Amino acid sequence: MTANKRIALSSDHAAIELRQAIADHIAALGWEPVDIGPTTPESTHYPIHGKAAAELVASGDCQLGIILCGTGQGIMIAANKVKGIRCGVCSDTFSARMIRQHNNANMLSIGERVVGAGLALDIVDAYLNAEFEGGRHATRADMIED
Repeated sequence: MTANKRIALSSDHAAIELRQAIADHIAALGWEPVDIGPTTPESTHYPIHGKAAAELVASGDCQLGIILCGTGQGIMIAANKVKGIRCGVCSDTFSARMIRQHNNANMLSIGERVVGAGLALDIVDAYLNAEFEGGRHATRADMIED
C-alpha cells in the first residue's frame, strides 16, 4: 500500500480500546493503520505518543495521523510541537470536516473520555472524507506553517 493511504495511530493508556476500534474502522475503509501503541493499560505519557505519531506524518511515512488521549488536548499539543504538523482536537463532525477543509490539518485528535465510540467513528469519517479547499485557506495554512 502506498504512503498516501497510511494513517499513524497512537494514544496514551486512556484510549487504547477506542484507538483499536478506529484502526479496524479505517482499515475497512481501505486505509492502512500504522498503530504504534501502546498495547497495555499501564500509565504512559501522552507527549511521547503524540510526538511519535506526528513524526511519522511529518516525515511523509504516513499521510495523516489520528491520536487519542483522555481529552484529546494534551496529545494534540504535543503533536503540534513537531514542525509541519497541523493537528486539531475534535468532538464533533463539523469541526472534523473544517480542520481538513480550511486548516489542511494532517492530524486529528480525539478525547476518549469526551466522545463515545460511535461518535468517534463518525468524526473520523468526517475528517477522512473532507478535502482541503485551498484558495484563501491556503494563504492562512501557509501563515501557520511559516
